[in-house]
Order: sequence, then structure tokens, then C-alpha cells
Amino acid sequence: MCSTNFLDEIDIRYYIYFQMIFVHIGAGAGDKDPTSNYRDGFSEFVKKYPIKNINKEIYLVEANPKNIKKLKDCWKNFKNVHIFNKAIVHKKIKKNKIKLYYCKEDGPHFQVMSSSYKHVKKHFHNAKILYIYVKTLKIDKFLNDNFKNKIIESFSIDIEGLDFDVLMELNLNKIVIKNLSFEYLHLNKSQKKKIIKKLISNGYSYNGFGIDHNNFDFQFTKKINIWNNFLVNILPYVSTKHYFLINKLLKKI
Repeated sequence: MCSTNFLDEIDIRYYIYFQMIFVHIGAGAGDKDPTSNYRDGFSEFVKKYPIKNINKEIYLVEANPKNIKKLKDCWKNFKNVHIFNKAIVHKKIKKNKIKLYYCKEDGPHFQVMSSSYKHVKKHFHNAKILYIYVKTLKIDKFLNDNFKNKIIESFSIDIEGLDFDVLMELNLNKIVIKNLSFEYLHLNKSQKKKIIKKLISNGYSYNGFGIDHNNFDFQFTKKINIWNNFLVNILPYVSTKHYFLINKLLKKI
């Protein structure tokens, strides 16, 4: 299996011939959603990726079937795009289909669709909560079937309530991920501490905000940075406004 050190040391003129893999779980409608002002952090990140002349291979997982048409339109100018209309789950969920909750007020693309009724109700207190059934895909199977002996340049996840369990199930000894971005909004203090511990023990370092255009993501990079990892241990104990101060401090070091 290739290691990240191999890519770190390789000459950039040779590197451009590599297939660079970008993965987004919880892709929504991409940059075709009017409720987000047609913005999407992952789409913007990949479409404007600074290294030119690379062969981008893009993997998108989206549970809501109503978003697939827009998602295809978002990426119509890219050749190697793989779209999975499935709900990514962890191994504790045994069923082949899962119930996902949503409400009409969140339309047309339902960004708060979740397997948790309470999660949706928290955002829409007085709304009627509806649901659909969607086929499931376990995170281990998705990764092993598609990325064995490959290097993922960027892996991002935003799945409204299942983020923690799926992140904790990632086998980072088998799958090489250079940059990992995940939403922190719905994680409690204990969950943040456990994720941080897992990533640091697997050779990652905190690298500020992730790809989300609203700065709702943390990003970790497969590279040891002692100072960054000292600061990241503060994050579970402070409020969101302090994240901006800490990330500004990272940039100055």
C-alpha cells in the first residue's frame, strides 16, 4: 500500500499524473441549492483545486433521492464522478434500509434530513416531520470496495446525526486519507474529545476549519504538528466563537 510519505516526497511534476481522489459523504444538491445561495464548500474546493492538469476522481454519497438530479448537474463537466444514492451508516445499523426524517419547510433539498427524529425536530419545532426509506451502505464496505490501495486526497462528511459513529468506525490503518473534514456542529464535548484522540493517535494533526463554506467543519491532515495538536485539545471546552481565534493563531505560527 502507498503511504502518505510517498506523496509528500514526490516531485510535483510527477505528481500531476496521479489520480487525485475526492470524497464527500452527504453531498446534498452540490452547488445547485438556492437555500444555501448556490454555495457548497466541497464543490468550490474541488472545482478550484490549485493543482492544475490532475485527473480528479470524485465520489459523492447522498441519501436523498430528490437531490441526485441536481447533484449530477453540479458535476456534469467532470468525467470521473461516482454518485451513490445511499445512506452511509455504521455497523450497528443492520437494516438494508433506514428511515430518514425531514420536513417540507426545509425544501426543496432538505439539508437537515436525518436518521434522528429529534435532530430534525430541533431545527423545525412546529413543523410536521415526514420520512422516507433509503437504502443503507456501511462505511467500511464503501471504503473497502472503492479505495483499497488508493490514496484519498480529501474526505469530507456531513450526515446530520450519524457523523460521530461513522467517523469512529473509520479504519485509518487500511484506508489512506490525507485530509479529513467533518462537521462539528452536532458533536458534544465527549464526542469531540474521542474523535480528536482517534485522529491524533493515527498520525493526524488539526489544520483549522475544513471545506464547509460556513466554517462548520474541522479539518485534520495526515501530518504530525505538535503545536496544532496541543491547541486542538482546547476545542471541546470552548465555544464556537473561540474556534476562530484559535484558527487565526494557527495561521500566525
